[in-house]
Amino acid sequence: MNPYIANTPRESSELLKAIGVENIDALFVDIKSEHRPKSFDLPEGLSEYEVVSHITSLSLKNNIYVVPFIGGGYYDHYIPAAVSALISRGEFYTAYTPYQPECAQGTLQALFEYQSSMCALTGMDVSNASMYDGGSALYEAMMMAIRMTGRSKIIIDGGVSPIYRKIIKTYTHHLSYEFQETPVVHGQSSREEINRLLDTNTAAIILQNPNFFGAVDDFTDINEMAHQKGVMAIVSVYPISLGLLKTPASMGADIVCGEGQSLGLPLNFGGPYLGFLCTRKKYIRKMPGRIVGETVDSLGRRSFVNTLQAREQHIRREKATSNICTNVSMCAIQAAIFMAMVGKSGLRQMAHLNVAKAEYAKGLLSKIKGVEVKKSAPTFNEFTVHLPKDASVVIENMMDKGFAAGFALGRYYKGLERYLLVAVTEKRTKDEIDRFAKAMDEVLWS
Repeated sequence: MNPYIANTPRESSELLKAIGVENIDALFVDIKSEHRPKSFDLPEGLSEYEVVSHITSLSLKNNIYVVPFIGGGYYDHYIPAAVSALISRGEFYTAYTPYQPECAQGTLQALFEYQSSMCALTGMDVSNASMYDGGSALYEAMMMAIRMTGRSKIIIDGGVSPIYRKIIKTYTHHLSYEFQETPVVHGQSSREEINRLLDTNTAAIILQNPNFFGAVDDFTDINEMAHQKGVMAIVSVYPISLGLLKTPASMGADIVCGEGQSLGLPLNFGGPYLGFLCTRKKYIRKMPGRIVGETVDSLGRRSFVNTLQAREQHIRREKATSNICTNVSMCAIQAAIFMAMVGKSGLRQMAHLNVAKAEYAKGLLSKIKGVEVKKSAPTFNEFTVHLPKDASVVIENMMDKGFAAGFALGRYYKGLERYLLVAVTEKRTKDEIDRFAKAMDEVLWS
């Protein structure tokens, strides 16, 4: 007999009396009747083995493998098995994010290595120890620019992820900032419109490379225009693309941020993922989050410490740069392991494979009747396709053939209901791409 469960009517009555209610219904008086439990007649419990067997049988009803050609900011990249093995070690694998000054030297060193890797990848001088995700990192970059310039206007390029733009608008809903968005021309940023909007009240111009439509751009000229007006240049980047593309630092960016999911983190129903934020050394004290630094202890030994912690629990509230109370240490360390495992040459090879396989897919899709692959701008591994039918309908039908065909642009852009965003990573085989194109032809014309 379980001592914590009433097993007889008499025991139930005594329990109700002890807590001061007349009957079971009185326990749920604050819940509307239509939302109350219909019955407490639960089945008998099962053993662990029986539960696992039952759940397994249910899972087998799912379509257990769909070949993904979907991107939009989150991508199916190869992750070496050693990455999962190492991050699963007890030293790293925890839901708790250590952030006190006295946290373990091993954790601090691992985060220091993450920061160093992100600086090498982006070309920037400093990186913090991570943010929540790409969207919140972009918001924090924007707020950093507003604090440093004392200005209130933000220009957002039309190629910036609509998901990120929605996050920014949500965060700033009750703040008095002015937002102006510029269009994209042939897939790339409109220099003319950006130059027209830049003024002495502008805090920052926000750009993305590759942009949401997959187009690659060189923002050097835009960043120079911004700097002439005292405007800060923020660039959100896709880290795998930096194995091949020009770094944002070499384009003159002041703040670089982005989503780090592609750096060794599996697709996982939306998270947890990794936001990164890098900047130039002269702006380090205006940076949100925390920064791990290298020093020596009293015996002259190499050691690490939380050098800068910018939240109000650690410094005077009026000087706090963010209300962020934690970061995603385990995800950051996992990214550091991935970058160390893949290395400079491996990342370059991954980037080349992404481009080559995307170009192969473009060639096949362009041969399908009624399909137009947009080629007005260079792309990395993601590109825009115009279809003869509604993209969301095509995606639904492609799922039946075992493919996640892409991202329907009509979800965020009115008038683009027939446009599909397709992503091809190094994991997609020639056979998968061939079958994808064949399935697309059948869905469109069978």
